[in-house]
Amino acid sequence: MGSKNKLKRFKENEAFDNVIQPTREEVTGDFHLKGKWDSFFKNNNPIVLELGCGKGEYTIALAKKNPNKNFIGVDIKGARFWRGAKTAIEDEMNNVAFIRTQIELVDLIFAENEVDEIWITFPDPQIKYKRTKHRLTNSDFLKRYHHILKPNAFINLKTDSEFMHGYTLGVLHGEGHEVLHSSHDVYRLKSSPEEVTETQTFYEQQYLEKGKPITYIKFRLNY
Repeated sequence: MGSKNKLKRFKENEAFDNVIQPTREEVTGDFHLKGKWDSFFKNNNPIVLELGCGKGEYTIALAKKNPNKNFIGVDIKGARFWRGAKTAIEDEMNNVAFIRTQIELVDLIFAENEVDEIWITFPDPQIKYKRTKHRLTNSDFLKRYHHILKPNAFINLKTDSEFMHGYTLGVLHGEGHEVLHSSHDVYRLKSSPEEVTETQTFYEQQYLEKGKPITYIKFRLNY
């Protein structure tokens, strides 16, 4: 993407009512929407997060199918989720928002027990050992998610990375969390949930064209 396109998208994001772009200082201070997302959406409907949302394909697709839930895409790259934010505005979807911030700050953006479900879609697997702390399903991230999730809430991981799939299963089993569904190839397993197979992200379509299997885990944290 050219720099002019990025600047144009950044500028449009600033004008979108469904995009929040706080500074790190605002988030680490006392973020004004923490515990008050009902005031943003003007309802008390369940909140579902897509972490590392990219273009926001899952945020948009799930929001269309579930109008009685609120969906928030989280990503640090605003030029990517611009597409999802613009689609939501064009389609008059009032149950969609995007927030530009680091995922490591998620427990400062949402209050305890404020979130009903999390989707992690095609995250960077951070394969090198020294990058372990950046894997979105490591122990530290799971504790952050547990803090903001309601009791017995679900987390979904969809990825093309067998490494990420295996690593996550190892963490979950090692810490005694509950794996509700696991598949090494969601498009070959007939029991795969519809919400996993009906929506395909931009990158997922590229992976499928190359014959790469798509993996999926649905789990619940037990602390």
